[in-house]
Amino acid sequence: AVSTTRILATGGASHNKKILQVLSDVFNAPVYTIDTANSACLGSAYRAIHGLVAETNVSLADVVKLAPEPKLAVTPTAGAEEV
Repeated sequence: AVSTTRILATGGASHNKKILQVLSDVFNAPVYTIDTANSACLGSAYRAIHGLVAETNVSLADVVKLAPEPKLAVTPTAGAEEV
């Protein structure tokens, strides 16, 4: 089965390609970033909104549909899952 896992990295370390590559290799998943200042705070705000509307069965995808589109930063190194 094809994995649909992806990682969204935020905060200061998300600008460091070497850290992102390690993250991608460890989890064998592509890593995306958002080119927005204070992106970690933005993610927290979206989760808080989702918590507030949880009783109405609004999905997290609906809450973040107007968020900036994440951009692919790195993909797993070939063979990393075997290490």
